[in-house]
Amino acid sequence: MKILMTSVRDDEKAAIEGWAKRNNIQIDTVDWELHPDHVSELVGYDGIVIQQRSKVEAEVYPALKAAGIKQITTRTAGFDVIDLDAARKNNLIVTNVPAYSPRSVAELALAHTMRLIRKLEIFDARAAKQDFRWAGLQAAEIHSLTVGIIGAGRIGGTTAKIFNALGAKVIAHDLVEREELKPFVTYMKKEEVLQNADVICLHVDLNPSTFNLIGKDELALMKPTAYLVNECRGPVVDTDALIEALEQKEIAGAALDTLTGEENFFNFNLENKELPSQQLIKLRKMDNVILTPHVGFFTNIAVQNMVDISLDDVVMILDGKKSEHQVS
Repeated sequence: MKILMTSVRDDEKAAIEGWAKRNNIQIDTVDWELHPDHVSELVGYDGIVIQQRSKVEAEVYPALKAAGIKQITTRTAGFDVIDLDAARKNNLIVTNVPAYSPRSVAELALAHTMRLIRKLEIFDARAAKQDFRWAGLQAAEIHSLTVGIIGAGRIGGTTAKIFNALGAKVIAHDLVEREELKPFVTYMKKEEVLQNADVICLHVDLNPSTFNLIGKDELALMKPTAYLVNECRGPVVDTDALIEALEQKEIAGAALDTLTGEENFFNFNLENKELPSQQLIKLRKMDNVILTPHVGFFTNIAVQNMVDISLDDVVMILDGKKSEHQVS
């Protein structure tokens, strides 16, 4: 058995080598994404694991089938870069890694929230100008706040438990109300969560029903003292509406680990270069906005799990078994 992994970063290689040694299976790695100009290089491989920013083009799917590939595994939670219909038509089973480490993302939500409520971005901006005054920047203690979770699945549920452990009141909205979470959260309608929370944490999948889930109307429901924390996917938030709400002081601030169009700037060194996004330019100028380049997943445990789970799934499918992570 031979498996090819694309878009492999240096920080993944130790985990990949460890898995290959434990399972006695050949794993080859490349740094390119899966696109038509590289499909010919897949001949001779039994399976493929991808991780990429841009969409897999239509002509790739029949080419994979012709090369004898039976699956596409993405070592990410999101799988919107893959056309599931095209994969299905070419008998390609698609899997993802839905929960590589819920704590990794939940802990970043906590870190972002703490920086927001302690006004640390504003303190940093002042200190950079040698202004060390603290007038007007009184903080709130986390146990005095209501935290709203929209999307209380694996990651959102973990976030809820962390905030509950710190004494915050936690309210949540999800299409599925999980019994095991009810000791930690109070379920409400989405509108009620938006109206009552001091901090809104987003932890939903990206799909047609969650595109622009938070737009002008939803932001208008939030308290002017409330914060928005997005740790899921950029298009879940209407960025223009968010910028307007921040400019008009309809909400107090935001922490964003993901942005629409991030494939053009996150994880690139753009020092001394013109930024390719006017939205990014506007957000960077706001001292009540925290931007991190989609690093919620980027911890030691999460990276290890992304590698292990994705490769385990490839082997399972090639052995004729069904993975619990199949999305097609």
